[in-house]
Amino acid sequence: MASLSLPLSTILIFIICTLTLTAHSVPFIVLHGIGDKCSSKGVTTFTERLSNWSGSQGYCVEIGDGGWDSWTMPLLEQTAIACEKVKNISELSEGYNIVGLSQGTMIGRGVVEWCDGAPPVRANLIVTLILLFYFFSFLNSEHIVEVKNFISLAGIHAGIASIPFCGSEWFCILVDYLIELEVYSDYIQEHLAPSGYVKIPTDISAYLKGCKFLPKLNNEINATRNSTYKERFASLQTLVLIMFEQDTVLVPKETSWFGYFPDGAFDPILPAQETLLYTEDWIGLKILDEAGKVKFINVSGGHLEISTSDMKTYIVPYLEDETSRQMVITQTSPFNWLSSIWHFFLELVGFSEDQPLLRLVD
Repeated sequence: MASLSLPLSTILIFIICTLTLTAHSVPFIVLHGIGDKCSSKGVTTFTERLSNWSGSQGYCVEIGDGGWDSWTMPLLEQTAIACEKVKNISELSEGYNIVGLSQGTMIGRGVVEWCDGAPPVRANLIVTLILLFYFFSFLNSEHIVEVKNFISLAGIHAGIASIPFCGSEWFCILVDYLIELEVYSDYIQEHLAPSGYVKIPTDISAYLKGCKFLPKLNNEINATRNSTYKERFASLQTLVLIMFEQDTVLVPKETSWFGYFPDGAFDPILPAQETLLYTEDWIGLKILDEAGKVKFINVSGGHLEISTSDMKTYIVPYLEDETSRQMVITQTSPFNWLSSIWHFFLELVGFSEDQPLLRLVD
């Protein structure tokens, strides 16, 4: 019996470790910006490149028909749809990362703060073995939250003071007219998604009373402030906030870092650390920042003009599986070797060119 136990134990350990390393690769979801859709060339290329470079599977989560619904569907409804779709992606059951693009960052934060119920866990032998392995090996480790890292590109976290005129098409003319008419009216709030994060600093009372989305997301209303939103947001492992230096779409662009105008004036632009959201810590941003978990990143370019080099530098590291890399640090993996060859091939055929993706068309 003794002669059989050692090989059997060795085989079991090898199988469990192999399954763990394979299954523990953390997938990510992409939530695109307004007027875009998952099937567009820019979003598809963006998702595929991040997946190839990080070695993690990426999923673009579409809401309705994409472009039109991203403009006309209320953000509370968009977030509810995203929540249900995430729950039904079984591959996310062991945790996932979020990459949000502009308006998509708002939906992503809504998923983090409001989405009840984890994705379905596959109850089978493989999962059971993995859970047992983690139980005995990482008994004293931190609790792993459902959403691990949140990467925000041109996020509208503190709101915007105006919606730029989007062109000469009839739809853009209508949007501009509706915004000027009464941005906080029930009709516009229910039929124009961006109205959910317009925050006019000289009309804060109307904003708090009429805006349906951002005051809730940022836990701004004292009477309805919810500690669960703060707990969930503060449980992120890393919050990556990417601001675009030449961004003229977001007013102010510092909203991507939670910076904004003070109540009652359009000047100056306060850094995040001087806003009430931060000092009173309505959503846990201060907790994350003081723990060193917030990365404030500034890149050159207009709105969502992200280069491949910046993607590799500022996004990919937070999609790669840190735990798995630590577990195999003394080993040489054939998958790493193949990945290096793949990356070399991509650069050889021209994919290393520093070209912007997702550029917003005027």
